[in-house]
Amino acid sequence: MKLIFLGSGSAFAPFGNYQSNMILQSKSGKNLLLDCGSDARRSLNEQGYSHNDIHDVYISHLHADHVGGLEWLAFATKFDQKCQKPLIHAAADVLDDLWEKTLSGGLSSLQGINADIHSYFNTNPVAANSYFTWSNIQFHIIQTVHVISGYTIMPAYGLLFTVNNTTIFITMDTQLVHFYMDSIYQKADIIFHDCETSPCKSGVHAHYSELRELPSEIKRKMWLYHYNCELLPDCKQDGFAGFVTKGQCFDFS
Repeated sequence: MKLIFLGSGSAFAPFGNYQSNMILQSKSGKNLLLDCGSDARRSLNEQGYSHNDIHDVYISHLHADHVGGLEWLAFATKFDQKCQKPLIHAAADVLDDLWEKTLSGGLSSLQGINADIHSYFNTNPVAANSYFTWSNIQFHIIQTVHVISGYTIMPAYGLLFTVNNTTIFITMDTQLVHFYMDSIYQKADIIFHDCETSPCKSGVHAHYSELRELPSEIKRKMWLYHYNCELLPDCKQDGFAGFVTKGQCFDFS
């Protein structure tokens, strides 16, 4: 199984670096798209993929750099007779809001019918503290603390899964919350962590200056992505595995 980064940048990444959506490719040739942001059409094309290659999609949360490309994917697969409906896997609370809060504005207008999400996608709502299965691998959804709005935590979920005895954790988007995340860091063999690198901290992502203070045994297995366009620090000197680059492929076979 391979993990391919379609992009490595943040929501505001410069053109050409793209947002940090990913593809998992199984030995059988099936593809699981991990988030489908507004850059997805172009970033997929640059890596040699099209809508025809997307069989399953995992959606972590409802920010545009993670869901902004779903309208394109919906229409492209709907009106291509070679395509079956993609299957969206997502936490149940994310999936509950996906149509009304994100997709209905553009996709509800469909000639001749009253469209809903099932007009375009099959769906797999995943219960809290549970997992979905794809290519015989269990993907455990891990709730992250991304944005706290008032007294409510925005539904957002990373993924923890094991391939060939290697446990992989992808944060998607999260703040650094030690009491909650440290045990997951310990469990994982490889960590792909979103990392803000701008001088001004947004407060909704783990910042490089915070991650740099993690224990060395955690940093050495941590790859950083979802970074800003500023000059990047020397993360290998600071003990990390590295910054992920656009198009980088990790082979877990």
